[in-house]
Amino acid sequence: MLLGVEIGGTKLQIVAGESSAAIGRRWRGTVRPELGGAGICEQIRAVVAEWVGGTDAIRIDAAGVGFGGPIDTATGRICRSHQIEGWENFPLRDWLAELVAAPVAVDNDANVAALGEAVRGAGAGADPVFYVTLGSGVGGGLVAGGKIYHGAPPGEAEFGHVRLNRDGATVESRCAGWAVDARIRRTRSEQPDGFLARAIGDVAGGEARHLAAALHQKDPAAVRILHELSDDLAFALSHAVHLFHPRIIVLGGGLSLVGEPLRAAISEALPAYVMKAFLPGPAVRLAGLGEDSVPIGALELAIRHAAVAR
Repeated sequence: MLLGVEIGGTKLQIVAGESSAAIGRRWRGTVRPELGGAGICEQIRAVVAEWVGGTDAIRIDAAGVGFGGPIDTATGRICRSHQIEGWENFPLRDWLAELVAAPVAVDNDANVAALGEAVRGAGAGADPVFYVTLGSGVGGGLVAGGKIYHGAPPGEAEFGHVRLNRDGATVESRCAGWAVDARIRRTRSEQPDGFLARAIGDVAGGEARHLAAALHQKDPAAVRILHELSDDLAFALSHAVHLFHPRIIVLGGGLSLVGEPLRAAISEALPAYVMKAFLPGPAVRLAGLGEDSVPIGALELAIRHAAVAR
């Protein structure tokens, strides 16, 4: 059996599967930021102990991890987490390898999701594949020749830190879930009688989950926010197109659950920012694996690492 682990800023998933990378067993928990990295390690330790030593015990042959932050993939050591304290310089690969008594590969979560989507999801059969995760943060990953492109350590495609102007606006500052939440909250004063303003009520946080329903109702505020969001993303993605020339761009993460309206809006806006020689440009697709992009990518990482270890 292979182990796949997703360590995010809010979500922790642990899965087990066989060489097909299909998930056969799953545990999902909520990260408690106040407990820091040590608290997440204890959650992982408890699940592994139950799966390895319980009544329905499994033997782990290899493990793959997608971590929400920059990593030195050569050593499996965490550089930092932008959301959870206590991860700086932590030897995650060695710690988990000792825990599961098997080879472990660790990579950035967007890279791992990109691998999952390129091999098993929306990008299967295409090369290269550029993946964008739109959630509590914004990340990116490039798979070329069937492999994650890293570049120099701590190599990952930090798409969220791409600047949109010289004033410091980045993709993350305008397109992350919290940034979209803030835009939606402003509709309470700007258009208090609109569908979107009424849907979010007085509860702060997670407002973006109402965007799809508001778009279905053709709420003007929702339409405006979608246009702003998709235009910013299309402009930023044009840089990835000019640099990497992907055949497929895959949209994942919580905001991608807005679905077809977001995909179509980005696909429509992108050609205006791409030089004519590269038109029509890459296809834009929604993640085929949904919220399992990272876990399945982690299993794929484990499959490859197990083969190398043998």
